Amino acid sequence: MITLYGFGPGFGLPEISAYVTKTEVQLKMAGLAYVKQQAMPDHSPKGQLPYIDDGDARVADSTFIRLHLEKTHGFDLDAALDERQRAEAWAIERMIENHFNWASGYARWLIPENFAKGPAHFFDGAPENIRDALREDVRGRVADTMRIAGLARHTPEEITELGVRSLSALSMLLGWKPYLMGERPSGVDATAFAALAGLLTPFFDSPLRQHALEFSNLVAYVDRMMARYYPEHAWQREEAVAA
Repeated sequence: MITLYGFGPGFGLPEISAYVTKTEVQLKMAGLAYVKQQAMPDHSPKGQLPYIDDGDARVADSTFIRLHLEKTHGFDLDAALDERQRAEAWAIERMIENHFNWASGYARWLIPENFAKGPAHFFDGAPENIRDALREDVRGRVADTMRIAGLARHTPEEITELGVRSLSALSMLLGWKPYLMGERPSGVDATAFAALAGLLTPFFDSPLRQHALEFSNLVAYVDRMMARYYPEHAWQREEAVAA
């Protein structure tokens, strides 16, 4: 039995982390049985979630987890795609994870009111005398990472502009197809769904989220994916939800 380690539900989402969501949806796509356990990033071989235990193998990072699962369990999430479509799917995934997710993460971590209502609560169980220091430390480290990556060197307005360009590209690529590459979901849909749902949850508001709501095909796509892969989750987009 595969064990998937993640953060768990919160912020109006079935899973807090877009990267854990990506892996969980890919497990569902493949029809592989798994159990899910909560863990902390420092439990992972790479200091980040997700990671999995699969027999004697422990594998970290969502991209390498997918490669391991496809090789070990003999399936291909992109079986319906030709070589060009596979290349396009990889390019889309890189745009999402190496660009768009930074803009979405900025809205969650570096807009003060969003941080206060969301990630700051990760430290509620810490001793009171160090709780605020831990919160400021992690927020500072996230800001430093985003600055190193390049995104946090821009103004908030510029960050929103960059995020909207990615949203526009995704909207154009999707069109009115059910899934990004056609009539059937493929591996990249797990990545896109996870990223877009993380932005569209009404728990966090931001200028980027308001722009995302204007792309009706992306909104419908997230609704469709949520209903297919998390039918038990009461997905809401129109009003604030509790953590």
